[in-house]
Amino acid sequence: MMQVDGTQSAAIEGGQAINYKPALALLASLFFMWGFITVINNTLLPHLRSVFELSYTQTTLIESVWFIAYGVMGMPSAFLIERTGYKRAIIIGLVVMAIGALGMVPAAHLPSYGLTLLALFVIASGITLLQVAANPYVAVIGPAESSESRLTLVQAFNSFGTFLAPYFGGYLILSRTVGGTSLEGTQLTAAERLADARATELPYILVATVLLVIAVIIWRSKLPSLGSATNRVAREERKNLSLWDHPNLVWGVPAIFIYLIAEIGVANLFINFAILPDVAGITPAEAANYLVLLWGGMMVGRFAGAFIMQRFPADRTLAAFALFAMVVMVGAATLDGPLAMWCLILVGLGHSIMFPAIFAMGIKGLGPLTEEASGLLITAIAGGALVVVQGWLADSFGLQNSFWLTVACEAYIIWYALRGSRPRISYST
Repeated sequence: MMQVDGTQSAAIEGGQAINYKPALALLASLFFMWGFITVINNTLLPHLRSVFELSYTQTTLIESVWFIAYGVMGMPSAFLIERTGYKRAIIIGLVVMAIGALGMVPAAHLPSYGLTLLALFVIASGITLLQVAANPYVAVIGPAESSESRLTLVQAFNSFGTFLAPYFGGYLILSRTVGGTSLEGTQLTAAERLADARATELPYILVATVLLVIAVIIWRSKLPSLGSATNRVAREERKNLSLWDHPNLVWGVPAIFIYLIAEIGVANLFINFAILPDVAGITPAEAANYLVLLWGGMMVGRFAGAFIMQRFPADRTLAAFALFAMVVMVGAATLDGPLAMWCLILVGLGHSIMFPAIFAMGIKGLGPLTEEASGLLITAIAGGALVVVQGWLADSFGLQNSFWLTVACEAYIIWYALRGSRPRISYST
């Protein structure tokens, strides 16, 4: 398992000191795996666009279904955790993800666009459960003042998974298909599209196997309880507590929603953008190698951000990263040639700390309301479903012009960092 250092992970429970580092290391492995699986979609989308001859709108609808699962399953996941506990919920989430991954095998063999959507929805439902459980766990088990840094550090392992995924998808999917090794505009025969569709069977069998192995490791491990910070209080004690009294949460939910529009829109349309003749004019398989740099930037940015936020306020750090992201997105929307592609690659650095910083800011001071707040914030990941809006903009006004939507998203994140994230009330824990 991955080693997670740099956190104050000891706490006192029942008069005994508890070392949380083993739990953080185990959770870092989960963050790695769901990041890896999510980014496989970035190589899957141009592949499916070729197999099913989809428009940009239809292509981004695939990713929208993925993120609709967050909207549907976010709060039910929070309630399931309350009933089963974090450990069982994590195991259930991993098994659900494995079932969805195995569902991709018949979807590829037929091939079936509808069954592909269903399988991806199941995988995303399992990831939603893991997100609702793991993010607040990491944020709460250490000192409140370093929660943003701690969550950003563990999220860096998520980015490590996203960094490796394009290599995996590019090698096992794109490089093994006719569509993946052909220039934009190449017409495939029906037989070639069928053979290309079946190229996804082996990758998803491997993914399902790894997920089940991790589920067994979690089942045999010991995860300490979160302690009093997130215990549900009695119904009578909760009557006067309201999530709406916390502006950092109220504005944090749309911040997560809007950030996901930006991140997913850039990542999922990157390959389609890079292969354009007036941008880089390369093949999808070659573009997947450059996509690695975008996710690599997110990984580097998160490791650096965890260090920076130990020395500078999280809100100012988030604002600086968001401003950088906005500047390079303006470049991607206005420049020509490979320089436009490189601007899109650099936005990974700007996006790197956004999710963990916003999440930790959003639940800060929530005390006994932390679980419900976590469910709401994870539900907001459904904002990624609105990538279909960017697909529509790309079809209507051009792919490059669609990135002005991303510029607007960055502007909101800057406002949230400087104004919207300020907590008003803090419940004692």
